Amino acid sequence: MPPRPLVKTAVVSRPVSLGAASTEPPREVFIEKGTPLFLRTVLALFCGGFATFALLYCVQPMMPMLSQEYAINAAQSSLILSISTATLAIGLLITGPISDRFGRKPVMVAALFCAALSTLASAVMPSWEGVLVTRALIGLSLSGVAAVAMTYLSEEIHPQHIGLAMGLYIGGNAIGGMSGRLITGVLIDFVSWHTALQVIGLLALAAALLFWKVLPESRNFRSRSLNPRSLLDGFTLHFKDAGLPWLFLEAFLLMGGFVTLFNYIGYRLLAEPYHMSQALVGLLSIVYLAGIYSSAQIGALADRLGRRQVFWASILVMAAGLGMTLLSPLVLIIAGMLVFTFGFFGAHSVASSWIGRRALVAKGQASSLYLFSYYAGSSVAGTLGGVFWHYAGWNGIGLFIGALLAIALLVALRLSKLPPLTGNVTV
Repeated sequence: MPPRPLVKTAVVSRPVSLGAASTEPPREVFIEKGTPLFLRTVLALFCGGFATFALLYCVQPMMPMLSQEYAINAAQSSLILSISTATLAIGLLITGPISDRFGRKPVMVAALFCAALSTLASAVMPSWEGVLVTRALIGLSLSGVAAVAMTYLSEEIHPQHIGLAMGLYIGGNAIGGMSGRLITGVLIDFVSWHTALQVIGLLALAAALLFWKVLPESRNFRSRSLNPRSLLDGFTLHFKDAGLPWLFLEAFLLMGGFVTLFNYIGYRLLAEPYHMSQALVGLLSIVYLAGIYSSAQIGALADRLGRRQVFWASILVMAAGLGMTLLSPLVLIIAGMLVFTFGFFGAHSVASSWIGRRALVAKGQASSLYLFSYYAGSSVAGTLGGVFWHYAGWNGIGLFIGALLAIALLVALRLSKLPPLTGNVTV
């Protein structure tokens, strides 16, 4: 019996891309689940997601310490994260179209190396302003991974397996977010936060090297021009879609709520009546394991049942977890964090794969707009939540996040009523 081929070909009907540099062939070669190329792809993107979120969120456990060291309040301390997510959001509008012109892998590789090196630079900055400048550069660099990874998967992975592949990539995000918080949260009880940042930067360099060596080259990428007119046409087309603008809004609302909870939960647990140590608060990042599981499992479930049936339920899970954190017993607060994380990563996995299926042209731009909204939510809500914390404590945080989730649920119910795309019964 002849050996099984690594990839299978599938005839697909493709619309004409806006601003295409060349005529696209009618056949595409997709990477199938269970093949060595599939394993290489998910391993590389897992590493890319790990590095991205470790670099981005490693500073979150440091916020109470930074408040003391620089004599700033909680909202000001949150700028060390918010400024990175803000520049990342802005960069998404640039790096997505750049990848449409120059290719997915080269942009992602350069982005990972630049972000790792900028992190090492931030560890030696002598002033708060210098730290914020390097953190801004980190966010701008990471936009080259965040904007392109989802597009790479939607182009290279067989449509039947996109939900699983996207879930595994987002699982890498979850592990990166957990590890970045966990490593720095524990280390800063024993070493300076500067040293903790250096450790994270070196880990990210190693991940960037592995990503560069393992990720397969694009097979289905078709270069598009950077003509401003074609870029504008692409953005206009996405906002005329019946579902994409609502998915962009969901990204803002859900990520805003998620970051707000983890930005300020440390302040609550370090204070009375809990008086937890910084290391113990850092260890609570282990709740991200729930996100690692849910991103892959709920992504695969959405492939089978349809995204519209799964998405709104994930938001309800987030709301249940938020409600648990409003209670006083520590065990219920931790359980609530776990449930909230489970629901968030499940919802994000579903929405991410939904973008790839609805955007029929200029997919890089569609991913950029989704993630622009995602990180804009992190920046705006993550800092605004500090105002609610200042005036109303954790109940104020609960009210703020609850309002975001209520709007998100209404939008999800609207999305559930969308007619499916032609020939696509699972979106």
